Formats: sequence, structure tokens, C-alpha cells
Amino acid sequence: MNLENYIRDIQDFPKPGIGFKDITPLLSNPEATSACLELLASTLADKNINKVIGVESRGFFFGILLAQKLNAGFVPVRKPKKLPFETISASYELEYGTDTLEMHIDAIQKGDKVLIHDDVLATGGTAKAVCELVEQLGGEIVQMNFLMELSFLNGREKLGNKEIFAALTY
Repeated sequence: MNLENYIRDIQDFPKPGIGFKDITPLLSNPEATSACLELLASTLADKNINKVIGVESRGFFFGILLAQKLNAGFVPVRKPKKLPFETISASYELEYGTDTLEMHIDAIQKGDKVLIHDDVLATGGTAKAVCELVEQLGGEIVQMNFLMELSFLNGREKLGNKEIFAALTY
């Protein structure tokens, strides 16, 4: 199955000049969703992952499915003031300013084997901030998974030698 057939391009969203990759057609098709899940999980056998992080908000869709498939715990990483318990935070650069992500302080235990999942690897700022959160709590990042990588934005460069898998590359 060609998953690219289920990614819709929306021009000038969320602002002029941006080409947005819309995954809602993929999510609305059970066969495409299943094929995508299998592809995202295909590199994870025997990695002993016990926590899967899903990054707000589109990283939640496949993050929770991957956690279930791996019999692992699911950890949401969210924007500030969205989590009810005590949190740690990491800030990252945006094109025009900064943003922050938070995670509960007890979400990752020292030595946890962690898969980080998000929908898109673009400039790498979000992914790098999530890595900082995991490492601050003593987790070991086993792999980073993305539904899509926008390779022309060179996000991998910010992530050092982390193992990265993307189902689709643009």
C-alpha cells in the first residue's frame, strides 16, 4: 500500500507559504492506518521498549497504538499547562520565537527504554526538546519514529546519532 496516497497537501496552512501534510485521510482509512502502524513497528522487534512517548498532538495517534502493540506504557508530551501533575519542561526554537513542551516528572524512570514518536520530523527542534526531557529523567532513547520526515529541513542534524525511522520521506 502506498501511504503517500493518503497524505493530503494543503497549501498556505497554517499560514501563507507553508505546505501542510494532512494525515486525516490516512487516519480515516482503517487499512491505511493498519499498514502505517505495521510499518512504524517494523523496526522495533527485540528492542525491549517499555515506554512510548507521543508528542502533542498528532504524535498521540500512532504513539498510543505503538505502545499497545509493544505492550509498553504510553507517555504524552504536551504544551505547557495541559498536564495535571508536576512536570519538567524543555524549550525549543521556532521560526519566530520559542515554544515549550512538558512531561510528568514520574513518566520516565531511570533505565526505561524509550521510543519517541511524532507525526513529522521537520527542523528537529521539537524532537530535540523531547530527547532532553527523556534524558533528564534517566531514560534511554532506543529509537525515534516519525510518520513523515521533511528531509529538506535537515532535522536529523539536531538529533545527533539517535536511531531514526520515518515511514515516509519528503
